[in-house]
Amino acid sequence: MVDSVARARQHSLGDLLHRTARRYPGKVAVVSGELRVTFAEFDVAVNRAAHALAARGVGQGDRVALLSHNCWQYAVFAFATAKLGVVLVPVNFMLNAEEIAYIVEHSGASGIIAEDALAPTAEKALAAAGVEGGVRGWIPLSGGPVGAGWEDVDSWWREGPETAPDVLVGDDDPLRLMYTSGTESRPKGVMLSSRSLISQYVSCVIDGEMSSDDVEVHTLPMYHCAQLDCFFSVDVYLGATSIILPGPDPAVLLETIEREKATKLFFPPTVWISLLRHPDFDRRDLSSLKKGYYGASAMPVEVLRELLRRLSDVRLWNFYGQTEMAPLATILRPHEQLERAGSAGRAAINVETRLVDDDGALVGVGEVGEIVHRSPHAALGYYRDDAKTAEAFRDGWFHSGDLGVMTSDGYLSVVDRKKDMIKTGGENVASREVEEAVYELEGVAEVAVFGISHPHWIEAVTAVVVPKEGFALTADDVSAHVRERLAGYKRPKYVVMADSLPKNPSGKILKRELRQRHGHLSGEVGGQG
Repeated sequence: MVDSVARARQHSLGDLLHRTARRYPGKVAVVSGELRVTFAEFDVAVNRAAHALAARGVGQGDRVALLSHNCWQYAVFAFATAKLGVVLVPVNFMLNAEEIAYIVEHSGASGIIAEDALAPTAEKALAAAGVEGGVRGWIPLSGGPVGAGWEDVDSWWREGPETAPDVLVGDDDPLRLMYTSGTESRPKGVMLSSRSLISQYVSCVIDGEMSSDDVEVHTLPMYHCAQLDCFFSVDVYLGATSIILPGPDPAVLLETIEREKATKLFFPPTVWISLLRHPDFDRRDLSSLKKGYYGASAMPVEVLRELLRRLSDVRLWNFYGQTEMAPLATILRPHEQLERAGSAGRAAINVETRLVDDDGALVGVGEVGEIVHRSPHAALGYYRDDAKTAEAFRDGWFHSGDLGVMTSDGYLSVVDRKKDMIKTGGENVASREVEEAVYELEGVAEVAVFGISHPHWIEAVTAVVVPKEGFALTADDVSAHVRERLAGYKRPKYVVMADSLPKNPSGKILKRELRQRHGHLSGEVGGQG
């Protein structure tokens, strides 16, 4: 009886596609390259892929890593794993083998599905993590032969049973394990459930004014919760059409908007800037666009004004949040863009947001405090890390680690990051992780890593390095060292050699002073010696 009632009430991530396919079976769901599939075809492909995973020993609660650029297959496995109750572990394709190995090992992934071009890196990561056997799915994007020990996943979704697997998935069964850098040297695994995700989808739909009539181009990495769960999965939920591109190439993107008559886009400010600066911007017919969204970092006010001027029919939203909020927390709406420029807006419909001091007490209007949230969006916690979960979710609130100020009517402005997170090109970089990599170079006495304002990247990773006495280190030495240890977006774009670092009386490095002192570097090219 209990299982029967639970099945009747089931509303998990995997159910969303099936229900949309019942409502809009013949409507175009996904366009990816030459492939165009309806919602009915999408649902069948997902069911087949789920059965293929099950036939290979992958079951409810298991973890499977996914390492790929955006593609049709990414969409299939995002929902196939959900239908099985399998925990998907999206992996940043810019990470190196060592970084991926940590995620694979920490998550306990029983296998990996990888784009063919990334399979050699995946193999190194699996070997480093000590993973033998298990699922190894090959996504054939470049057309080369399937590697030894791998299986072409296209046969998984093209063939097999068309009905959904018989799996009961609970509202709070983990379905996603999203790894975020935070401030630690190692990333944390954020556990998200159907309840977290679907509650967040509802907030996106209502406050972001999304609908089944949307035609959206998805270019940001789908391993990122913003593109995957604020936009792509919401489109599936609603029955909107998704055009998937492998990346945000401005020329391809502008041509796609014109060809597909796209109505909706989401980008961090860096990509919006690249569109505005591209020579095709004024040559392409962009009149179909009606909705634009930005997030991941603050939008420069001058760029905002230019967007509103050059895309006068497009209404803009600012989405702010964290992976742990699945990820939306607050929204700045279209009519507030200029009046509240720079604000992160107010709490989304399913979110309560406040500012507190170090003791958890509310701070006054206009005072700086830590941004905390209470919401069904919130994650289940951090995988295999009870201590960090307890720290982040203390007093019944999720503590974001961001600092902000709030107006009397609830408008939030993010003023600093308590955890020294650097947001560069829409990616999060933990300063401590970069610092620890630099410290591995012989001859480094001290290093401070921080972000400085940059016209393209919004923030550029910058390192100030103090050599040990007797060592003649150069900026090039530091850059060459981190090149072997860190993904490209984590490497300092500017390296400064210094005699000392500014500190307060207790010995804490004054990064704010360093940001002010070296802010001019964003106008220069290359590292500094």
